[in-house]
Amino acid sequence: MSSEAKSLVVMKTRSPKHPAPVRGMLALFAAIGLMAQGGIARAASDPAANCRIGAYRLSNGGLVDVGATDEAADLRWRREDGTTGHLTPHPDGTWTSTLGWTGRPDGIAVRFSDCRDGRITFGGMAGKRIPFDITNTRFQGAGVTLAGRLVLPRGHGRVPIVVLVHGAEHDSALEFYDLQRMFPAMGIGVFVYDKRGTGASGGRYTQSFLLLADDAIAAVQEARRLAGARAGRVGYQAGSEGGWVAPLAARIAPVDFVVVGFGLAVSPLDEDREAIAYDMQHQGYGPDVMAKAMQVADASAAILLSDFRTGYDRLDALRRQYGKEPWFKHVRGDVTWALLAWPTRKLKQEGPLLFAGVPAQYDPMPVLRTLDTPQLWILGGEDADAPSGETIRRLRSLQETGRPITLAVFPHAEHGIYEFDTKPDGTRDDTRNADGYFRMMRDYILDGKLRDGYGNAILYRSARATPGQSRP
Repeated sequence: MSSEAKSLVVMKTRSPKHPAPVRGMLALFAAIGLMAQGGIARAASDPAANCRIGAYRLSNGGLVDVGATDEAADLRWRREDGTTGHLTPHPDGTWTSTLGWTGRPDGIAVRFSDCRDGRITFGGMAGKRIPFDITNTRFQGAGVTLAGRLVLPRGHGRVPIVVLVHGAEHDSALEFYDLQRMFPAMGIGVFVYDKRGTGASGGRYTQSFLLLADDAIAAVQEARRLAGARAGRVGYQAGSEGGWVAPLAARIAPVDFVVVGFGLAVSPLDEDREAIAYDMQHQGYGPDVMAKAMQVADASAAILLSDFRTGYDRLDALRRQYGKEPWFKHVRGDVTWALLAWPTRKLKQEGPLLFAGVPAQYDPMPVLRTLDTPQLWILGGEDADAPSGETIRRLRSLQETGRPITLAVFPHAEHGIYEFDTKPDGTRDDTRNADGYFRMMRDYILDGKLRDGYGNAILYRSARATPGQSRP
């Protein structure tokens, strides 16, 4: 597994993988080790590496983005078709690539010119850095000062603008979100900002969806102010936890669209239960084991709901009762695994900080039932961290009532819309984003319409489809 701070798609436990916000509550726990190291955003400390970061137009017209990792000397490339690799430098000036997050060489070599020239040779193909109109800013969120950046394609014409809404990660979006370059290279403006308590922004980290929604609304206002006459359609792109935040923000202060990737239409506690159920089903266990595993899920939920004050005796009793049974070691979920792994003293100290403000029983359905903003939801059919089955069912039900929702499911993708290889021990090596994922978001943001042929995605369209769309 890569040592990149797996948080922008963090996990049980992994890091800045996704070019936009990621992971659910798992991001919190990966952050502990990084916080102990004195900070997360280390990539910016190396000016030589930083000057290579950018979007490049290749001689065949294709796009390759080069972004930061939390390993200061290394970089990551991404293509609009979803392929990606980890770049390692060598003394002769070449950079070699490994496939996705597998660590396996993929045969791609990269060279950069000096920083002023802004040229790249990627897999033998020449390319040139794409210039953007960039404005850095500081603006007021809900009682805090936030650091943001507007990135526009060069020119004077109107463009759609998408505000990137975070997942649960602690990483600096200003440093790690690759969509702040990929979308402008596709003709879309981007406003990116560090969420409160991270990066260059003030305030304390929180998972209060209402506070984060207020900050997102302020980000939209700042994006519109800075873009002025260039602002066309304005909306949100949100991943994982942002799937709770962005619709709430759009319900409070309307926008033109919302794009949710690998988010959920269930509560955070239901996310943990569904993830444990996925674990048990994936291991082939039946209803008897499932019932036992749900007892463990209920015990961990009781600890969370007590703000980590009580409930430990019940969890300890279940650990003694079931700990030696074969299925017990496969109980993961999004919260329960940490409660099982950590000593009580550490949980009492760290839990309230890491789960600060999280509305564990938040039900997103009242917002979604009344939200008139056109939405695109993109889910992975093999998402172990935020299983999509119940969310798909609920979104399809909302479509039948006429809510303006378009749903896309990549059947073989996991959290982050990543395709993966399964290793002999059952763990996953992510190899790339699904083909069609970035093109789908681009098309929807540009004009609210989806075409056909986004890789193997299965599309479900609302009865209130945008003009130009048809139902399957």
